[in-house]
Amino acid sequence: MTTTATSKISVQAVHKVFPLKNDDFVALDRVSLDIADNEFVTVVGPSGCGKSTLMNILAGLETPTDGVALVDGIRVDGPGPERGVIFQQYALFPWLTVRKNIEFGLKLAGLGREERRERAEYFIRIVGLEQFADALPKMLSGGMKQRCAIARAYAVNPSILLMDEPFGALDALTRVTLQEQLLETWSREKRTVMFITHDVDEAVFLANRVVVMAARPGRVYDVIDVDLPYPRTEEVRLSPEFGELRNRVWHAVYHQTAGTHAGPPSH
Repeated sequence: MTTTATSKISVQAVHKVFPLKNDDFVALDRVSLDIADNEFVTVVGPSGCGKSTLMNILAGLETPTDGVALVDGIRVDGPGPERGVIFQQYALFPWLTVRKNIEFGLKLAGLGREERRERAEYFIRIVGLEQFADALPKMLSGGMKQRCAIARAYAVNPSILLMDEPFGALDALTRVTLQEQLLETWSREKRTVMFITHDVDEAVFLANRVVVMAARPGRVYDVIDVDLPYPRTEEVRLSPEFGELRNRVWHAVYHQTAGTHAGPPSH
């Protein structure tokens, strides 16, 4: 695992407890994780393992009960422009066109009209929405809306992208297409990415490393290196090496011993 000194993201013994009426719920229990600059890490695990809670802490939307989350060595204490967040819900402004949605954050940042237009046009091309630049969100398919959301996140030039199941609501074919397109964008516009998913195939296909979490309480169960070449193509997805990694991640996700802090089986 990457050392804290060289990490873009460092989560150190993060503990998160949500008080409930009858008992406290431990969402995260002593979670530690380091992610390097420009690394693409996917996080997968069963429901209730704290994946989204972890992302919300890194986004500055939740505060740890104990422990610390760092970005570039600085404690996260709220949202920041260096962290772009993309949720499963597209969160586009329905009254703004694709272009205006992408320009929105740039306008808040104080960029002039010409520079906003230039950056928006660049990312519209990157995500393949040239023909829909002047369309309202209601005219777009789900996949197009998510491409617009990705372009908007990239346009404000964050060094980190936090993505919480951004393709979860899409059909299988659109999902595969957007996985490939996301990697194409990442290869051109490198960012540090933490991508949460329930889909084991998606987790392996995208990542440099897959973080497998366990539930009750939420914790890191295993971290699996994905030694597959980029660009990730359909041939890579159908390769025996991909199948072996997929099976390893699948086994780690669905053959855990609930309620124990023991690590995964030896490899």
